[in-house]
Amino acid sequence: MKNRIVRGIAGTFILASLLLAIYVNINWLWFTAFVGANLLQSSLTKWCLMDTILEKLGVKN
Repeated sequence: MKNRIVRGIAGTFILASLLLAIYVNINWLWFTAFVGANLLQSSLTKWCLMDTILEKLGVKN
């Protein structure tokens, strides 16, 4: 369950930042890059900040 939430949040952030880059300011692409870098980092280290945040909010596996 938590894994699906993390992927959903990441996907939403990426799509939102792409729309913001198109319609507001191109610098929103830095946020897209940040989300992508965090996804890559979590695949290498098996640790995800959003996973930790969701745990503290009481979301169970």
